[in-house]
Amino acid sequence: MTAFVGGLIGATAVAAPARADVGGVTEYPITTIADSFPAAITAGPDGALWFTESGVSRIGRITTGGTVSDYAVPTPDSFPFDITRGRDGALWFTEIFGNKIGRITTKGQVTEFPLPTANSGPTGITSAPDGALWFTETGTNKIGRRASDGTVTEYPIPTPDSDPYRIAAGPDGTVWFTETISGKIGRVGRDGRVTEFPLGDFDFPFDITAGPGAMWFTAPGANAVGRIDHAGHITKFPLPSADAGPDGITPGPDGSLWFAEQSGRIGRVTPAGVITEFPVPGGADDVPFQIAAGPDRHLWFTELIGNAIGRVQALPGRATKPAPGHVATPPQQLLDRSFQNSLGCVTWPGPRSSTPTPHFSQPWSCSGGAATRRPR
Repeated sequence: MTAFVGGLIGATAVAAPARADVGGVTEYPITTIADSFPAAITAGPDGALWFTESGVSRIGRITTGGTVSDYAVPTPDSFPFDITRGRDGALWFTEIFGNKIGRITTKGQVTEFPLPTANSGPTGITSAPDGALWFTETGTNKIGRRASDGTVTEYPIPTPDSDPYRIAAGPDGTVWFTETISGKIGRVGRDGRVTEFPLGDFDFPFDITAGPGAMWFTAPGANAVGRIDHAGHITKFPLPSADAGPDGITPGPDGSLWFAEQSGRIGRVTPAGVITEFPVPGGADDVPFQIAAGPDRHLWFTELIGNAIGRVQALPGRATKPAPGHVATPPQQLLDRSFQNSLGCVTWPGPRSSTPTPHFSQPWSCSGGAATRRPR
């Protein structure tokens, strides 16, 4: 397999002036480049946060003091999307349109690894305890695994056109992922067998992460966050705010789960289902997208349209509402909602071209037919 290397291409560093705090939330504008579309974010081994800049094919870094650096990905227009910390001390990321897995060291050295299947659309990525990287292939409806020696294995998903999106390693050696279009949570066992657990037809599960006692996920179509245990039992917790658009989710330092709401809030749910929401200064116009716990014991998130990185203190929020949850296995009621593709549509370079997807998009690649409805 050929690897493409780019050493410190176009590296820049700027200390971003923070916007005013609102309810414990601080925003740091990305001043190195405009319209970068910061997407995924993760804590690095160097005490900083690393994030993808999907709109400009760069990888960003922000210190806990707010200094932003970024590094160009060698392949132009590759749409770097998800990012994870690898077991080797580097950061690994997906390139949706580049059809590659990328690696960046904490010094900014970028290497790219092409995938064997054309137009696979690598989207979500996670690191497993054995050093392997697992990723979703939205374009080919498969789950991929890249071993530490570079060998790639693919696992077909039983449901056709399921739209596998985000992926996370479980505590028991399994890997879990969301199927946005089919409305299911998937699991790849240690034997490679794929098992699927249905939610509601219009739940549109987005992100997933390991949390207290279960895997936790966001379901914007249901306006809820949920949990699924190893046996497949699912519980959903409705959100207090209507049309919240929950997206990224991560465990916090306080034992709760924290999630980004595209409607302009950061949410927190305790294992018991008590939900708290924090408004971000720019509101819904900024589109809070993905979120990660930082080394400073605060939560850091991306603002997809606001072109900023935000930070929220792990403290009680402005409003708390008990959410007892409801068991949804099997679902008794399908939520008759239509979910907006908040940014437009994606044009895939392969057979699924002009297929709209509800979780991300390139507004510049749309040629009509983009969804415009929000959950209602």
